[in-house]
Amino acid sequence: MTSQPETRQALYDRIRQSSKDEVILNEMIRLGFWPTAGTLPEDPAEEIRRQAEIQQELADLRTESRKLNDEKALKKKLLKQRMEASKQKQQETKIRRDRERQERAAAWKSRQAQDTRLPWEGVSAGLSQTGCDRDRLQQYHLPELGTAADIAQAMGLPLGQLRFLSFSRRISHISHYVRFRIAKKTGGDRLISAPMPRLKAAQYWIVANILEPLKVHDAAHGFCRNRSIVTNATPHVGADVVVNLDLKDFFPSISYARIKGLFRALGYSEAAATIFALLCTEADVEEVELDGRTYYVAQSARRLPQGAPTSPGLTNILCRRLDRRLTGLAQELGYTYTRYADDLTFSASGAAAGQVGRLLRQVKDIVTHEGFEVHPKKTRVLRQSRQQEVTGVVVNEKLNVDRKTLKRFRATLHHIEKDGFKGKTWGHQSDVQTNVQANVQANVQESDIQGSNLLSAVQGFANYVYMVNPEKGGPFLDQVKRIKQKYKLDRKPKR
Repeated sequence: MTSQPETRQALYDRIRQSSKDEVILNEMIRLGFWPTAGTLPEDPAEEIRRQAEIQQELADLRTESRKLNDEKALKKKLLKQRMEASKQKQQETKIRRDRERQERAAAWKSRQAQDTRLPWEGVSAGLSQTGCDRDRLQQYHLPELGTAADIAQAMGLPLGQLRFLSFSRRISHISHYVRFRIAKKTGGDRLISAPMPRLKAAQYWIVANILEPLKVHDAAHGFCRNRSIVTNATPHVGADVVVNLDLKDFFPSISYARIKGLFRALGYSEAAATIFALLCTEADVEEVELDGRTYYVAQSARRLPQGAPTSPGLTNILCRRLDRRLTGLAQELGYTYTRYADDLTFSASGAAAGQVGRLLRQVKDIVTHEGFEVHPKKTRVLRQSRQQEVTGVVVNEKLNVDRKTLKRFRATLHHIEKDGFKGKTWGHQSDVQTNVQANVQANVQESDIQGSNLLSAVQGFANYVYMVNPEKGGPFLDQVKRIKQKYKLDRKPKR
């Protein structure tokens, strides 16, 4: 039973929700004028209740009909639903794409860790060919390396760093070499390309594990263990004629293709040979500034850089056939042949000394056939009537140093011992403006005084003279020792 409405508005709300007859019926039941259940004849209570329910259903239907008939409101509702669905879909798409991006990044890192390809410009398309000639590698006692991953592991490098060190692009923002020029004794200058530390370490690995185990020709004396300019000059002492020739642009004339071919001939796969050749060669570059950035633009094809630790060993191996052919020619004509880097020396006595012209012609033919060129301005024919030199060592009667040079060096040491280092120079060492005695009084460390390189220069030359001629070099070493004691330079540098 419903309670009596407290206000007129409450009564209106009840009538609106049901019907006037139902409200009257409920009030009559509440006041006791009508029973709760129909017991009177022709009781209209159930009919009234049913009528109220029908009217309520009709009201709901009218409300729904108004909504359906209101096209603008319906469109607005549908638009709202679509917008909400679109936002939800966009959010789901964003989450899915972020997840896919992370999965792709993880997959790319995984591939990079295992990928052996080198996507650089100008290298062979055979990087997928990783098969080695094991028999040949074992014959030379070389490590069996077929892929970039094998090389990186052997060198103790991440694969990504190996790619970085062996990249090849015509235009780049980085350079693995520091380039500078030094003066030549014969005039002009020489371009030196010094590799950066990480590349130099990789090149030293190639030297120690691949190049040094290989045997070079007996005629080669440059950059070989237990050989020097002394061993190169000794076979020519006392000859009637000494012929010196020079190979033009020795290191730069050796191309990337020849270096890769060398590694292939040793038994390495196409992929490994390509990587080794890239590590050992470099193009001439021009440094360009543009919009505040530095670019290194290749001006030539890749070739052996002068200054890399691998270049001398590679040239010695590449010149084995050249040395063999020139040795055969020398023996045929009665000459002795040695080679120190790009310096070729022939010597002979007796009747063979008269065949210099034939020797020069045939040497030029062999050198040209081997892919080199004889420098036209650096061929010298030295007979006993004049001073004969082989790689700077005098060989007329015995190994010696040039007399004029010894005289100048003796005078330089005398003045240093007498007056000090100020104003003295030797070789390419710059003028020293250091007063040693003042520096000692100011308690300047030995390393600060030796920064001028003058002391190192004179001591180095004294050692050189001793190596060539111990009889003359011994007194020089004693004099350098006295100079160090006089100016208190024989102490160990402070740390």
